Amino acid sequence: MIHNFNAGPSVLPKEVFEEASKSVLNFNDTGLSILEIGHRTPLFEPVMAEARSLVKELMSLDDDHEVLFLHGGATTQFMQIPMNLLNENEIAAYTETGTWASKAIKEAKIFGHVEIVGSSKENNYTSIPKNIITPPTAAYLHITTNETIAGTQWHTLPYDCGVPLVADMSSDIFSRQLDFNKFDLMYAGAQKNMGAAGVNLVVINKNILGKVKRTIPTILDYRNHISEGSMLNTPPVFAVYVAMLTLRWLKKKGGIATLEQENNQKAELLYSTLDALPLFKTPVAKEDRSKMNAVFIMDDNNLEKEFLELCKKEGMIGVKGHRSVGGFRISMYNALSLESIKAITDLMKDFANKKG
Repeated sequence: MIHNFNAGPSVLPKEVFEEASKSVLNFNDTGLSILEIGHRTPLFEPVMAEARSLVKELMSLDDDHEVLFLHGGATTQFMQIPMNLLNENEIAAYTETGTWASKAIKEAKIFGHVEIVGSSKENNYTSIPKNIITPPTAAYLHITTNETIAGTQWHTLPYDCGVPLVADMSSDIFSRQLDFNKFDLMYAGAQKNMGAAGVNLVVINKNILGKVKRTIPTILDYRNHISEGSMLNTPPVFAVYVAMLTLRWLKKKGGIATLEQENNQKAELLYSTLDALPLFKTPVAKEDRSKMNAVFIMDDNNLEKEFLELCKKEGMIGVKGHRSVGGFRISMYNALSLESIKAITDLMKDFANKKG
């Protein structure tokens, strides 16, 4: 049996694979593949409509929030957000919590002034900055709710920051209950918790748009995508379809509340095992540990290599840490089963007993 701990693209529900694979050959008994149908046809329009509707339902979004499925992944949003929200003479507040937050900061500086209102860079991103004070004149506050490489996560959200709240939720979207209406813009690449790579979800409060003075290229203006229902240009049809199937699965499971309970169980089992085994060490502050991506190390590089080889032999895929930090990383996204966490923790215990 394969246990998929990849950080993204990552594990998806089996029933989503099965339905998607059928549709590649014959979509809804039309005799056509999902890969060859027109996006502006009665065949695909219901797919986009259902995907957007499911996001609204699962997040309990109000009428001010619009749902978009766009190209370019979360990385495109690093520049599209300040292009749409930040004037050249304005300040945007950013928190610096790891690789992905740093990339967002770099792009925002192209369009205006960036003030870093909280940073954990000095401790190598092993915690989430506390006591964030956002300038009341800031155009918005940007946070990365979960850092896949650093293994940290915001557990207390700065809802009352006093300015529009923007969040990169690429690695923990739909994994826990939040007050989603308090975010003015949320974005997430699909390839971790809500589908296949190739599409990006953007949820935006339409009231924050239209305030910048610059001319925005047509394809990068959120208002154009809203007015065209995410059909301004040809959308990534297959990726939207897989996202819709994944959202259906999530709803069928009982919604975000059910997934949050399961994710808490997985994280509790993994972290309690790590804490009980001195051979493994996690550098992340306990109160800021990610429930999506657990990172840990060993003091002995040779033992690290040996454990990685053992994982490979036992069908544990994606355990190696990000190339920039090394060590190990276990990603626990929505579709990962508790059985997979039990399998990896049993392996860790056996290895520690033999090497301890």
